[in-house]
Amino acid sequence: MKLLFFSSAFCDPCIETRAVLKQVEQLVPAATIVELDVAAHNDEAERAGIRSTPTVVVLDSDDTEVFRAAGAPTVNQVLVALAKAV
Repeated sequence: MKLLFFSSAFCDPCIETRAVLKQVEQLVPAATIVELDVAAHNDEAERAGIRSTPTVVVLDSDDTEVFRAAGAPTVNQVLVALAKAV
């Protein structure tokens, strides 16, 4: 399972999201978290239909999107989303 974290440099909710995802990474070592700054990865952000940051996209083992959330999530919200990817 993979989490794509679309962020931007001057986004306060992105700072919160980064901290949440660090906690999730400790709780679920099997989860791969990839942070993509939308300025540096504009093409990928456009392909994924990202309209705001932060946005977290959860992919299953086939890289199929199973969950998407804009805004800063809680640890519990991310854990529930990861459960959908199993």
